Amino acid sequence: MAHAYATDVLVVGAGPVGLTAAAELRRRGVSCRIVDRLPARLPFAKAVGIQPRTLELWDRMGLVRAALDAAVPMRGQLTYVNGAEQPRHELALPPEIPYGFAALPQYETERILDEFLTRLGTEVERGTELMSFAQDADGVTSRVRTPSGAEEEVRTRFLVGCDGAHSLVRKGLGLAFEGGAFPDEFMLADVRVDWDLPHEYAVRSMHRDDSGAVDDVLVCIPLPGPGRYRMSMMVPPELSTARRAESAAGGITHGLQTGRAPELPDVQTVLDRLSPRPTTASGIRWASVFRISHRIVDRYGDGRVFVAGDAAHIHPPTGAQGMNTGIQDAWNLAWKLALAVQGAAHPALLASYDAERRPVGEEVVGRTVRHAAQGIQADPDDPATVTMREAQLLLGYRTGPITDPAGEGPGPRPGDRAPDCAGLTGQITTYPLRLYDLLRERGHVLLLYGDGRGLDELALAAGESSGGRMEVFSLLAADAPSVSDGIAVHRDSAGEFARIYAARQPTAFVIRPDGYLGARLAPPTPQALRAHLGRTFAAPALG
Repeated sequence: MAHAYATDVLVVGAGPVGLTAAAELRRRGVSCRIVDRLPARLPFAKAVGIQPRTLELWDRMGLVRAALDAAVPMRGQLTYVNGAEQPRHELALPPEIPYGFAALPQYETERILDEFLTRLGTEVERGTELMSFAQDADGVTSRVRTPSGAEEEVRTRFLVGCDGAHSLVRKGLGLAFEGGAFPDEFMLADVRVDWDLPHEYAVRSMHRDDSGAVDDVLVCIPLPGPGRYRMSMMVPPELSTARRAESAAGGITHGLQTGRAPELPDVQTVLDRLSPRPTTASGIRWASVFRISHRIVDRYGDGRVFVAGDAAHIHPPTGAQGMNTGIQDAWNLAWKLALAVQGAAHPALLASYDAERRPVGEEVVGRTVRHAAQGIQADPDDPATVTMREAQLLLGYRTGPITDPAGEGPGPRPGDRAPDCAGLTGQITTYPLRLYDLLRERGHVLLLYGDGRGLDELALAAGESSGGRMEVFSLLAADAPSVSDGIAVHRDSAGEFARIYAARQPTAFVIRPDGYLGARLAPPTPQALRAHLGRTFAAPALG
């Protein structure tokens, strides 16, 4: 065996999910290696929808500017049925949501995350494939094959499988991956068209037969570049992979398929049938046949080995939920792994990854399967709720094992996403700040809202219970007198925090590294704060 280099975590798979996991570990001072069996990033626009919640997380990481510079906005969808234009769907969000919907080809998402990870001192080891692994009580021993063909044994504390629908990590753990496959096949193509439709809108054009059933469909998602879209459409018989897929006994038919790739004339044929405007396709970058399955694991990890993203759940691409859900898997796991590596985690903290994320995965799989069969427009909820849910702004962990009881009352409760707000002012800055400006590139944050009294005792409890890993901010009510006690002080000058958070009295908010409320303590006491943090952090050393 070649020489093994010790590291804390081995991440397998350098797609958006694996890159997120590795970047979050490195941001928190944890050493890791990330390997990918492919020799280079693929130039495919597979996942293209970026949800507002993902942009919020990238803001927290400190890389959102690069994504905004590379992406195009998604304002809504234009829909056509049998050539007739339907009411335009606008993707409207409440004004306090800091980011809208965006489209960014997966190869650009991977580039941005890869470059961010490189700045943190870690390079993706490409052409390096996980062959096998075994775990014991103290760590994981993995065997990888390097680009030279040599095999290397790698000893780590933890192993994270972000290696896709055909995950070797999932198979090595023996996780069940129950579900099924859709019979439909689709062509995907990255092309340019010369129609005059507004580029910031997706286009969905359908044909219904005499019974009202959809028998032909074209979906176009805008990409950066004039007139460029990622198009999906039904596969003609001559390009079908169904027979080959059915012959792959026991295989998972999901994702890009092998065989003859669609060509520009194949795309043009569909456009001639379904395009709402006469148009000519050109500049094809890539095309493939795509098949869809829906599956989810029975658990997101075992011992010191975990799975995330497509290794844990696959489903229809309806609503651009898959990659975004996987990125949130990686965030949830990474901050908990970092505490575990540092010896600062409660013994049960890592178990909360499955407890929090698997219910989310189950809901996403079930919802996207329903939407694929019936359409998002058939969702029984009101349009505003549907839009917020598709933006992934409504998911949370109210029943999670490390969350305080949600209780009753207005405003965000424990387990909910911590919403942004504007109009904060600092002691030195002369311009208004957003709450997310305060949270950017930070871990656990204790936000103390009120008149500034009792801060010292709460700050002491936070520091002792977290081992000094919690940052403390005082947020004064708009009419509260100024205080100066050594804690960073800001003021809710515009009253936006009080309104959005429904803060009517002194309250302590614990905001987790992934931007969710862990606790809402009103009135705040050191005892209640210590009890809450005791579910996340290891017990402080005596003496």
